[in-house]
Amino acid sequence: MISSFTTAIVSWSEDNPRELPWKETNHPYHIWLREIILQQTRVEQGAAYYKDFLQSYPSIHDLAQAPLDEIYKKWEGLGYYNRAKNLHFAAQQIVNEFDGEFPNNFKDLLRLKGVGNYTAAAISSFAFKKPYAVLDGNVFRVLSRYFGVNIPIDSTRGKKHFQQLADQCLDTKHPDVYNQAIMDFGATLCTPRQPLCDDCPLSSNCIAYHEDKILEYPVKSKKIIKQERFFNFIVIQHNDSIIIQQRKDDDIWKNLFQFPLIESKGKVLTTSELLKTLKLTAKNVTKSKLYKQALTHRLVYGQFLHIEAEYIEKGDDWLEIPIEEIKTYSFPKIIREYLNERFYYLY
Repeated sequence: MISSFTTAIVSWSEDNPRELPWKETNHPYHIWLREIILQQTRVEQGAAYYKDFLQSYPSIHDLAQAPLDEIYKKWEGLGYYNRAKNLHFAAQQIVNEFDGEFPNNFKDLLRLKGVGNYTAAAISSFAFKKPYAVLDGNVFRVLSRYFGVNIPIDSTRGKKHFQQLADQCLDTKHPDVYNQAIMDFGATLCTPRQPLCDDCPLSSNCIAYHEDKILEYPVKSKKIIKQERFFNFIVIQHNDSIIIQQRKDDDIWKNLFQFPLIESKGKVLTTSELLKTLKLTAKNVTKSKLYKQALTHRLVYGQFLHIEAEYIEKGDDWLEIPIEEIKTYSFPKIIREYLNERFYYLY
C-alpha cells in the first residue's frame, strides 16, 4: 500500500507540474529562504517576496549585513515578523559560524535560528538530496486521509506517528522529487475544504474517501481560542510631521512601528474618552472606522483618532518624522490598511 502510494504521488506530480519560482534550484540559501517565507504564508503570496529578497540580497552575506529594520520593511505584509528576525539572525550565524557556507547535515541545520525539523528536512532533501521526509500541513492532511489516521496531529504521539509514516513513504532515491510532489498534491488536489476527490488518482484506496470522512481529517485535539484586544491608535499630525513609536515590549509586533497607543478592555474607546487622556491642543479630530486583524491566538480590533495638533507634549519614546517618510517604516497589517486609506497619496 505504501509503495503504490509513493509511486502514485510522484506520477501525479509528473503529469501535473506546478510552476513555482524555486522549482529549478537546489541552492541551499534559496531553499532556506523559500521555506522561512512560506511558513504561515500562502505560496501565491510568498513567491513575490522570495523573488524580491533574492534580488535585494543575492547571497547570504548580503542578507547578514543588511540592517534589521530594512529586513522588517521588506517583510511587511507577510506577518509573523519573528520569522524575519530569525532569518536575519540565522544569516549571521551562517556567516560567522560556518564561514558563509550552508551546513549540509541535519544536526547543524537545526542549530540555525528559526529552523525546526521540517525546515531542516526540506533543506536536506532539496539542496543535498538526503533522505529526509518533510512533514508540513499539506503532508499531514494527505497522509491522514489516505491512511485513515485519526491520531491528533498536534499531539506528541501524533507527531511521532506521522513522522514515521512520512519516512516510510519517502522515495529515498529521489527525496526531493517525492517531497515536492506530496506537498503540491496537498496544496492543489487534496485541499483542506474542497478536495478534488473525483480527480484524485488515490481515491480508490483512500480510507477517508471511502468512509466519507474527508473533512474530518486531519484530527486536532486543541481548539485555538483567540484573545480579543482593543487598540486605540492616536495619529498626531503637527504641521507636516507625524508621531510614531517603535514597539519594544515582548508582545505582538515587537520592533515594528505604530502610532501612540492606548489599549482598552472590552471595546474601543469613544472620541471623548480618548481626548480626556491626551495632553495636547487639537484643531481637527477625526475618528476612523474600526479595523480588524486576525492573528493565530489573538483578534485585534483597532481604531485611529487622527488629530491635527497645535502643541505636542512628546512621550519619551515618541519619534516625530516628516509625513512623507512614513512609507519607509515597517508597520503591522492593521496600521498599513489605515495608512493606505488615510495617506494613500504617499503609497
